[in-house]
Amino acid sequence: MPEPSARVSSEQPWVEIVPGGAVDGAIRPPGSKSLTNRALICAAMARGASRLHGVLDSEDTEVMVAALRSIGVKIERQESGQTLLIEPPTEAKQAGSDRGAGEAELFIANSGTSIRFLAAALSALGGRYRLRGVPRMHQRPIGDLVDAIGEVMEGEIRTESEGGCPPVWIDSRGWKDHELQVAGSVSSQFLSGLMMAALIASSDGDSAATCIAVVGELVSRPYVEMTARVMRSFGASVDLLAGDAASGESLSVIVGSDPYRGTDYTIEPDASAASYFWAAAAISGGTVKVNGLTHGALQGDVGFCDVLERMGCEVDENDTGLTVTGGKLRGVDVDMNQISDTVQTLSVVALFADSPTRVRGVAHNRFKETDRIGDLACELRKLGATIDEHEDGLTIHPPGESLHGATLETYHDHRMAMSLALAGLRVPGVRIRDPACTSKTYPEFFADLEQITQRPHRWSGPRDQHPDASDQTSSG
Repeated sequence: MPEPSARVSSEQPWVEIVPGGAVDGAIRPPGSKSLTNRALICAAMARGASRLHGVLDSEDTEVMVAALRSIGVKIERQESGQTLLIEPPTEAKQAGSDRGAGEAELFIANSGTSIRFLAAALSALGGRYRLRGVPRMHQRPIGDLVDAIGEVMEGEIRTESEGGCPPVWIDSRGWKDHELQVAGSVSSQFLSGLMMAALIASSDGDSAATCIAVVGELVSRPYVEMTARVMRSFGASVDLLAGDAASGESLSVIVGSDPYRGTDYTIEPDASAASYFWAAAAISGGTVKVNGLTHGALQGDVGFCDVLERMGCEVDENDTGLTVTGGKLRGVDVDMNQISDTVQTLSVVALFADSPTRVRGVAHNRFKETDRIGDLACELRKLGATIDEHEDGLTIHPPGESLHGATLETYHDHRMAMSLALAGLRVPGVRIRDPACTSKTYPEFFADLEQITQRPHRWSGPRDQHPDASDQTSSG
């Protein structure tokens, strides 16, 4: 278990959510971060130009864009940044004739998708690279991915921090083999990165397929299925097969050798971001429709609606979106391994249930932007809840009438800020410190929350630290 995250300064700015009645309305969240960063990798390594529509413009995606530009990918923003025109480097470089010539130091901030996808992709492309980030990134394990790459790469790859954590140093002449193994218990992004890199490794005309075996449990499998579907949209052949159980393998992925092809690709709204608005309906007893997402979406986090239905909400679906209507909430016992990015959101909903909620299967959440089990438990207790912390999750005991306001830390974790803010829809005095941290994936979150609740928040601190704040008068 990692050490507890550092507490932030009491001088940080805050936003206070103003309680009110039922939240009713419709919204379309920005494009999916997960899809945007996957599509960027595929488009950057494709034969021919691509145009990505509905992309997310946030810190995490800008980190990826900047990194790809630094290795020679031309990326042009169009339509107020909602569309990206992507032109890969020259055919000769893609084909491997110039392998080893690339050299760059890349700053990845705290973007897990960026460092994991790029470490794999650059190892397959060839060259000398160093990938570094913020201090928290240098505490997030990447050793399983580095070990997997080291088995197939010509050259050297290593981590520079204790415990197999970034920075990552790469000196590569490409991959030399088409069979590799990776552990799946820390992050599904390790496997996704290797899957996308496999076609880059085969871009020198090698016709052999690549086989990637997942050893042990695979967390968040829907994200791997998402990766496969994005790759197929760019012309890849990808098959997900049952692993060899006798060898301890939970999954086997076969990636063909045909190169990525440039294409026009449209990004879905972000389902993790949508969870906050579905949760707003559940907490407030209102009705919220998220446009652009159905159960047929690429993103597994739409399954959050199914958990809300188990808790007593009504869920309706049509061709244009998913609608949640709040009801009398009851606690549930739920394995959230497949939708782990919504654990914080569900935990806040659980505060308003009539019985405890047990969340299981998310031990890997301790290694995200913050410890999303231990730090979440700490903040929920400030609101009056009793929390039992487990190695793989937590149990939330609703405080009932003892639920009260508090000033809550975010640990510079965007999901902590957005999830914890929802408690303020019913409880006075809920203040969220460092609200600007939502810029990582959803810069306009608090403005969109104001729009759908039809009431302003209360703000404190320098205005330039609230990039999405409306022109409401500050108080406090």
